[in-house]
Amino acid sequence: MALLEGVVFAVLLICLLFIIRLYIVVKSGPKYKPGTKGPIAVLVVAGSGGHTTEILRLMESLSAAYTPRHYIIADTDRMSEEKICTFESSKQHSDSESQFTICRIPRSREVHQSWSSSVVSTLNALRYSLPLVFRLRPDMVLCNGPGTCVPLCVAGLLLGILGMKKVLLAYVE
Repeated sequence: MALLEGVVFAVLLICLLFIIRLYIVVKSGPKYKPGTKGPIAVLVVAGSGGHTTEILRLMESLSAAYTPRHYIIADTDRMSEEKICTFESSKQHSDSESQFTICRIPRSREVHQSWSSSVVSTLNALRYSLPLVFRLRPDMVLCNGPGTCVPLCVAGLLLGILGMKKVLLAYVE
């Protein structure tokens, strides 16, 4: 019985510490200024439909300091990769050191997918997002609404909670 009480106490203590750390990371977020020490590694979440066009329009206005650029697209998205490659090839004329990658992860939620079944697909996408974000260690996650961004933002937030790296999460409409 004492062992069970000890385990419950330890789990509650870990949960409390996790909540406190989450609060500290979220509260200190507005003070974080990426790029003060050099280039800004940015993870750009492109979504199908108009999301990719919108995010690329935003990327046009970013300086060359935002490099490398890691584009994340859903594994079922067939058009975004071509748009990104076209955008990056046009950008290389003005920026000879252009660095970008394109990675694919499973979709968090398909169009018309029920909300209850999207929990499972989002957890599956998180399974791919965590190692990807932990490997890339971006300074900023830039997204504009596709469901694909949810597990990537969670992974970026987790980097901060674990004290591995501060990641700025930027959602633009």
